[in-house]
Amino acid sequence: WPTRTNNTPREIPPPLYNIPTYVYPLLTGTVPFGVIFMELVFIMSSLWQSQVYYMFGFLFLVFVLLCVTCAEISIVFTYLRLASENYKWWWDSFWYTATLGLYVFIYSGVYYETQTELEFSRHLVSSLLYFGYMSVISLGIGLLS
Repeated sequence: WPTRTNNTPREIPPPLYNIPTYVYPLLTGTVPFGVIFMELVFIMSSLWQSQVYYMFGFLFLVFVLLCVTCAEISIVFTYLRLASENYKWWWDSFWYTATLGLYVFIYSGVYYETQTELEFSRHLVSSLLYFGYMSVISLGIGLLS
């Protein structure tokens, strides 16, 4: 059609500074997590400790900041991937911000150990319920970002 393409794909050069490609999504997930961290503390306190959450205006502002931050991170790291002549960028652009869900789940484990008064061995059903709900919430946040 407009240009002639080659059937043989080009060789992808090695990554910059020999950093493995799976490290970049793990690093980029920390920035959106830093944006939502304090709001996450308040929301988890209202969910699991029966406290009242009443800062919905500030929650909307944090949501807007999260959307802008995730878009910027995805654009910048996809550009860096394409600038290094790596044409397999589709899933990487998704994983750059989706690792936020992993960090939320890790923090839910930290929150479980430090803020709740449950012990896993004595309150098995409550603990499984907590981690089940938090895994679904973390998955949703990861897909949303």
